[in-house]
Amino acid sequence: MSLTLLSRRSVAPLVAPRLAAAARRSYHEVVHDHFNNPRNVGSLDKEDKTVGSALVGKASCGDVIKLQVKVGKDGVIEDAKFKTFGCGSAIASSSYATEMIIGQNINEASKITNADISSHLKLPPVKIHCSVLAEEAIQAAIADYKTKQAPAE
Repeated sequence: MSLTLLSRRSVAPLVAPRLAAAARRSYHEVVHDHFNNPRNVGSLDKEDKTVGSALVGKASCGDVIKLQVKVGKDGVIEDAKFKTFGCGSAIASSSYATEMIIGQNINEASKITNADISSHLKLPPVKIHCSVLAEEAIQAAIADYKTKQAPAE
C-alpha cells in the first residue's frame, strides 16, 4: 500500500468547489442576491441639507456601513445610498435596508428594526449584528437629516 502526499495545489481544485457549495448553503438566496447584486450603492452630497448621512460600525471589527438618505419636502425618503466595508451579510443588510426605506416617511423608516431586516434576509444568528448595524445606520442618517433641518440659533 503506497501513500501519496498531496500538495496544497493539487488539493485546492478538489476542495474549493466543496467550500463554495457549503458557503452557498449557509446563507439564504436573498442574501446571495443582495450581495451579488447590491441595490443603491453609492453616495449622495453630504453638504445637501436634504441629505442625512451616517457612518456606523468599527473597522477593527470588520463591518462599517455608510448610509445616506435624501428626504423630500413631504418627509418621504426619495433616495438612499450606501457603501459597506464588511462581509456579505453586512452588504446584503445595507442593500435591503435602502430598499426598505425608499418611499417611506422618515417616521415610518425610523421604526424599522434589525429584526425586520434579519428576518427577511434569514440571517444566521452569528450574523445578526449586520442587521443591527443597518438599523443603527438608518436611525443615524435620519437623525443627521433632522439636525440639518433644525433652525439655526
